[in-house]
Amino acid sequence: MKNVLFLSLIAFFALLGCAQHKPVKTIEDLKAGIKGETTASEKYAAFSQKALDEGYDTIAKLFDATSRAEAVHAANHLKVLEKLGAQMDDFKPEYEVGNTLENLQAANDGEDYEVSTMYVKFLEDAKAEKVPDAERSFTWAFETEKKHEQFYSDALEALKQNAENKLPFEYAVCPVCGNTYTKADMDASCAFCGTPSDKFIII
Repeated sequence: MKNVLFLSLIAFFALLGCAQHKPVKTIEDLKAGIKGETTASEKYAAFSQKALDEGYDTIAKLFDATSRAEAVHAANHLKVLEKLGAQMDDFKPEYEVGNTLENLQAANDGEDYEVSTMYVKFLEDAKAEKVPDAERSFTWAFETEKKHEQFYSDALEALKQNAENKLPFEYAVCPVCGNTYTKADMDASCAFCGTPSDKFIII
């Protein structure tokens, strides 16, 4: 009887220890990241179509490229979440589509939030809870969003000055980490994950 009680106590404290070491914040961050990146991907795809409808072909390319990058980020976050033994909650992306100028501003604001607030917190949590896979996925997204924010800022300025023809017309997206380049400036291999450029998605 004493042996049974002793073994039960060991099992209880083992389970308690597992619960205490579960990266609760990181799991919630991954879920929030998946929701945010999936929504951004669908939203930017809709923005791309709107830009095409309004005759802004180069801006449509930008939205298309960033849409694909956000989809990569969402997929990477999901892989980490499932590796941690958690499941993603069902959700339906919600967003509004305005004219291209409004859409560029909305996209720029969204990227600014991710760079200045969202991924800063996510990275702090992943580091504190010692989840290197999440830290890597968050870092790839964080560094890519910095580039997206600059792309959108440049596109906004060009559209306001009626200088859309000065914007890049081709982009390249790394299928592994989502890193986004203008085709003219892409590296021989991805600066974030090392994927060879011949694997990039050309938009």
